[in-house]
Amino acid sequence: MTTTGTPTPTLSTGRRIAGVGLATGSGVLVALQSRINGELGVRLADGIAAAVVSFGLGLLILLVLVPATGGGRRGLAALRGALRSGTLRPWQCLGGVCGAFLVATQGLTIGALGVAVFTVAVVAGQSGSSLLVDRAGIGPTGRQAVTPNRLIGAVLTVLAVLLAVGDRLGDPGALALALLPLAAGVGIAWQQAVNGRVRAAADSAVTATLVNFAVGTVALLATFAVEVAVRGRPTGRFPSEPWLYVGGPIGIVFIALAAALVRFTGVLLLGLATIAGQIVGAVLLDVLLPTAASHPGLNTFLGAALTLAAVLIAAGGKAGPPVNASGRGGGPA
Repeated sequence: MTTTGTPTPTLSTGRRIAGVGLATGSGVLVALQSRINGELGVRLADGIAAAVVSFGLGLLILLVLVPATGGGRRGLAALRGALRSGTLRPWQCLGGVCGAFLVATQGLTIGALGVAVFTVAVVAGQSGSSLLVDRAGIGPTGRQAVTPNRLIGAVLTVLAVLLAVGDRLGDPGALALALLPLAAGVGIAWQQAVNGRVRAAADSAVTATLVNFAVGTVALLATFAVEVAVRGRPTGRFPSEPWLYVGGPIGIVFIALAAALVRFTGVLLLGLATIAGQIVGAVLLDVLLPTAASHPGLNTFLGAALTLAAVLIAAGGKAGPPVNASGRGGGPA
């Protein structure tokens, strides 16, 4: 059905369940990417440089992949048409800036915080902002009402973060560092929403992913140039281990899945399912492959468990109904 805006897809139960499962799996990959980019930042002695390497490698892969496939070429043509016609606004193509900020915070803070604390800090920003993004209708599903289950799930994730970092309340330095992934989490919800819009306009998840990586790489290069001008070149060296360079390819998988799934799940449910995977993956990494900063205690485990409970609560309720421009339930935006 054609409306004055982007059609609102029907969020069928089967597609929502499948979307939640895939999003949870992609969240585990994000936890792995966080550890990789964090370690790369330590080796290079510069978190921004690590983010440039990660995003840059992902962009190079996509610059080869997208033009080489028929779907990718059609997606680029459709994207140009959508921008010319005004169906897609230029600002909706800027989700990569938020992705770049997230990757930069991985390199800047994980060496000091550990993956688990980093992840639960991201959760707080992501869950709260996802409610607002869904309610504002920024994503391709249109404006979604705030149902009790979704609100409870978001509140519980914030409480889970407070619980997880409770043993660090006396460390102002750690708490200040945790504000960076917290802010990155706020941006993730908006990124997932607008990337979903790009995917809908291009009818291609891989094209939306290319746009995300291109914008993010430009933003990171500009930031790195300013950093070098102010502080000088990084003092670290490029590591020889190949696994430290797969953060970019992992990001491609995550961004493509998120852009494809958000139309079936909505921004909040996609975010919470991704969070569940991130929490599980982060705790497992810190326990099985610990680093100097990885010392998850009882509070971290309890916070992770509470986050998973929040996702189940939010996913268990009915999808929020579309709301019209006046804010009342009913037709699509």
